[in-house]
Amino acid sequence: MTNYVLEYYDKIQSGEIIAGKRIQQMYSKLAAEIEHPVGNWIFDLELASRPIEFIEKFCRHSKGQWMGKPVELLLWQKACLQAIYGFVDKDTRLRRAREAFVICSRKNGKSTMLAAIALYCMIADDEPGAEIYSTATKRDQARLLFDEAQRMVKQSPALSKYIRKRKTDLYFDAGMSKFQPLGRNSDTLDGLNASLVIMDELHGVRDRNLYEVMKQSQSARRQPLLIMITTAGTVRECIFDDMYSYACNVIDGTYKDESFLPVLYELDSADEWSDPAAWQKANPGLGTIKKLDDLQRKVERAKSNAADLPGILCKDFNIRQNAASAWLTFDDIDNPETFDLERFRNCYAIGGADLSITTDLTSATLLFVDKETEKRYVHQMCWLPRDSFNERVHKDKIPYDIWKDRGLLRLCNGNTIDYSDVTVWFNEMLNDYGITPLWIYYDSYSARYWVDEMQQYGFPMVRCIQGAKTLSLPMQQMGADLKAKKINYNNSPILKWCLTNTGILTDRNGNIVPIKAQQPKMRIDAMASMLDAYVGLMDHYEEFLRA
Repeated sequence: MTNYVLEYYDKIQSGEIIAGKRIQQMYSKLAAEIEHPVGNWIFDLELASRPIEFIEKFCRHSKGQWMGKPVELLLWQKACLQAIYGFVDKDTRLRRAREAFVICSRKNGKSTMLAAIALYCMIADDEPGAEIYSTATKRDQARLLFDEAQRMVKQSPALSKYIRKRKTDLYFDAGMSKFQPLGRNSDTLDGLNASLVIMDELHGVRDRNLYEVMKQSQSARRQPLLIMITTAGTVRECIFDDMYSYACNVIDGTYKDESFLPVLYELDSADEWSDPAAWQKANPGLGTIKKLDDLQRKVERAKSNAADLPGILCKDFNIRQNAASAWLTFDDIDNPETFDLERFRNCYAIGGADLSITTDLTSATLLFVDKETEKRYVHQMCWLPRDSFNERVHKDKIPYDIWKDRGLLRLCNGNTIDYSDVTVWFNEMLNDYGITPLWIYYDSYSARYWVDEMQQYGFPMVRCIQGAKTLSLPMQQMGADLKAKKINYNNSPILKWCLTNTGILTDRNGNIVPIKAQQPKMRIDAMASMLDAYVGLMDHYEEFLRA
C-alpha cells in the first residue's frame, strides 16, 4: 500500500505539483503528523487505503469517454481520501476527521469522487444502518450527486447486485443502509440519523440552518463525517465565508480543531489568473480530468471580454467574487485587521450617517485617522425596527440576529427607525469615550427633526448631497484605500457585507455613484454612511489632521 499523503507532499516539495500556499501548509502539517504522531492520533495506512481500494475496484465512470471503465483516482483525490480516513485514534481506531471542507474548481473530479465515497460509506465503512445524504440549497442540486452515484451503480456489475433504487433513495439491503438527496426545504430534515452528509456547492447556501440541522443529525453516530465541497461563489456573508475563514484559521494554526480538515485549492492571488504556471493551484486535475486547452480558451476570452472574468475567477480559480456588477472584488474589500476603540479615547473623528425608515438599515459611522501613518479606522453602529426584525431574519436569510448578539446592530422599538436612537449612540461615543466628531455628514434624505436634535446636543451637522458631483471622488479614494488595506474597519461583517453588495453607476464623464449590485434585500447602508464620512474627510483633510 502506498502512502499518498506523503507522495503528494513530496511532489509538491519537488515542484512537480504546483500547489497554493494553503495546500502546502496543510500537507506539510499532515506529513509531519504521520512521521511524528500527535497525542492519541496515528496514521493507519490500511484504514486510509480502504476507500481508495473500494472505489477503484467497484466504481465505474458513468458518462463521457470513460463510461463503463473503472474509476482511477488522481493523486490529489487519493491524498485527500487518505487524509480524511487515515488519521484515527490509536485505541479505538475511530476517525479524527469529522468535517472536511474542500474547495476545488469545476471539472476536477469532485462529483465522481464524492459519489464514490457515498457508495463506499453505504457498504464498507463499518457503519450499521448507514444514512448518507447529499444536500444543497435546492433538491435538484442535491440530486446531481445522487444521480451520479445511481449511474455508477448501474455501470458496476458488482454494485448493481447489492444496491437497489427505491422511490427516493438507493438502498443496501445487507447493511440496511441508504443514500438520499435532500433539499434545504425538504420536509424530512428533522429526525435524521446521518452517518455521512455531503453538502454540495456550499457557496450557494445563504444561511447556516441547513448545516446546523445536518450536523445535529449526526450526533448519535460513532464516527460521523460531513463533507462540504464547493467552488467559490458570489454570495457574501454566508456560511461559505464563515467556513472559508474558519478553514484558513485552522490551516494557519490560529484555531485548533483536529476534527476539521480544510482542503483549499485556490490561486494565491487574483493576479495569477492569466499565468498558466499557477493554474494548477486551483485545478489539481488540470491536464487529466480538466482539459488545459479548454481553460486556455476561457482565459483568452476573459482577457478581451471583462464580463467573463468574474465567472472564471470564481469557478475556475476559486477567487471569491461578488456579483459581476460589483464595485470591488472581495479581496479588495476583505481586511481581517481589528482595533480596540479605546485607542481613540478622547480623539476627534468625522461622522457619517445614512438614515432609513423601515426597510433599509440605518447606519452611523465614526472615521478616525492615525496622524503618523494616515491609516483610517472605522467604527459603526446599525439599526433595524424591532417589530419586523424576526421576520427579516427569517425572510431575508441575513444573519441580523447574530450581528445584534455581537453588539454590531441595535433594534428600535416599533415598526420604524427611531432616529433618536442614533442620537443616543453619538452621545454614548462622546460621553463614554470622549470621541468628538468635528463634522457629521448626513444624506439629505434624513429627517429634519433628527438634524435639529443633533444640533441641540452640539453636534456639527453637514448635509451631504447624494450625487456624482459630491460622491465620485470620495468613493474613488475610498476604493483605493480599501484596496491598499488602508482602512481598518474592525472586520465588521455588516460593513463587509454592504461593501460587497455595492455596485457603481458611471456617467459619461467617468463619475461614479453607488448602487445596489444585487437584490433589494442586499443592503449597502453601512457603506453609504462610511462614504458620507469620507466626503467629510476629503472636505477637511488637512484641517482634520491638524486638529
